Amino acid sequence: MSVAFHVLKRKTIYKGKVLELTVDRIIEPGDLNVIRELIRHPGSVVVLPHLPDGKVVLVRQFRYAARKALWELVAGSLKPGETPAQGARRELLEETGYRAQSFKLLFSFYPSPGFLSERMYLVEARGLKHFEAHPEADERIRIGKFTSDQLRQWLLARKFEDAKTIIGLLWLLGRTKASRFGTKQVPTTPAGLGG
Repeated sequence: MSVAFHVLKRKTIYKGKVLELTVDRIIEPGDLNVIRELIRHPGSVVVLPHLPDGKVVLVRQFRYAARKALWELVAGSLKPGETPAQGARRELLEETGYRAQSFKLLFSFYPSPGFLSERMYLVEARGLKHFEAHPEADERIRIGKFTSDQLRQWLLARKFEDAKTIIGLLWLLGRTKASRFGTKQVPTTPAGLGG
């Protein structure tokens, strides 16, 4: 559901390759006149890659903001005009060397809507075949293959610290558990809430 707001003034503080920082004076719903600092981002794709043997592919790379290496789902920023499936195909091949036969958009979410416009799209990739990886020049990536039991154990042990990965894996393990017990799936768009 969209709500009405009005931007009175926007000041761009920084514009980089991937993001832009602005300070906006806006009128929010309820006639609230406020200043909001906003990181504008084109959106990104998060890939949940399934190997034919049922394992899930994760990548480990150094993240400067976290000051350490993290295990994560494959992910990356969307390029202009790129669909989530196209972005997923590109990022999966770049980071892991895998190509998938099919991609399915599961859902999207905002990782930090208080100050970040980025919308992340979780895409499932199946029918993986390995080719050569083509990571970007500034990426040093290690690949891991995990069973559902390993993923569950690591989640319980709090070994994953990346939000998009935790969201994707909780969705996967929740779906796996539901199908094991014959539980009905939750609809992707709850009735009455629109698309």
